[in-house]
Amino acid sequence: MNDTAIIIPCYNEEENIGPLLQEIKAHIGNVDIVVIDDGSRDTTSAEAGNEGAVVLQLAHNIGVGGAVQAGFIYCFDHGYRKVVRIDGDGQHPPAEIGKLITTMERMDVDIVIGSRFLGDGHFKSTAIRYMGIKILASMMSIICRKKVTDPTSGFFVVSRKLMYYFSRRYPEDYPEPEALALLRRQGYDFHEIGVKFRPRLHGDSSIRKWGTFYYALKVGLALLVGRARPVDGRYARHAIQDDI
Repeated sequence: MNDTAIIIPCYNEEENIGPLLQEIKAHIGNVDIVVIDDGSRDTTSAEAGNEGAVVLQLAHNIGVGGAVQAGFIYCFDHGYRKVVRIDGDGQHPPAEIGKLITTMERMDVDIVIGSRFLGDGHFKSTAIRYMGIKILASMMSIICRKKVTDPTSGFFVVSRKLMYYFSRRYPEDYPEPEALALLRRQGYDFHEIGVKFRPRLHGDSSIRKWGTFYYALKVGLALLVGRARPVDGRYARHAIQDDI
């Protein structure tokens, strides 16, 4: 069995998931892929199954946070040492996955995050969306006590220790920024590297124009509330055995 799996949360991605899985296999070769179908009303599960992926078909739509956590639970229980998380809409190029994995293997960090705003990614966005992300990144940098450039990136690889934590505690509402804040409070470390994102293959983003700015404000409030909650020492990095 491979020691690394790729998890892909999906909701109504029947047009995207097949080509994406083919692209992953073309770039990565023999890799275990787990598609979490978050209550889709289309043929997402069938398309993923036809390409040989393991499909976790959720009974109803629970949101991206719950879908991603389901993937972490599956991968931890099946013994994987690393898990790569990408979106099902094709925005995260499979050709960049190897860069994330290689970086984790040479660094002592628990998560490597692909950032649209580092290196030669040249990510293009509207001025409003860019402003919203920059505001959130500034807030996250203060909270995490370390520079954050892309707080909403869902393109990352996690270690087994962090996989264990995320399989038990993972945010539902604003998973990427909240998860980053949580893992830092628990003693885990992260590193960002520049990657190239691309537009969705098909369909539209759920966050548009002023929605990004509004999203940043809502996440900021949620993060401030979260800071008032006590740290659960059972899942702190130092409390988890290396051989889990």
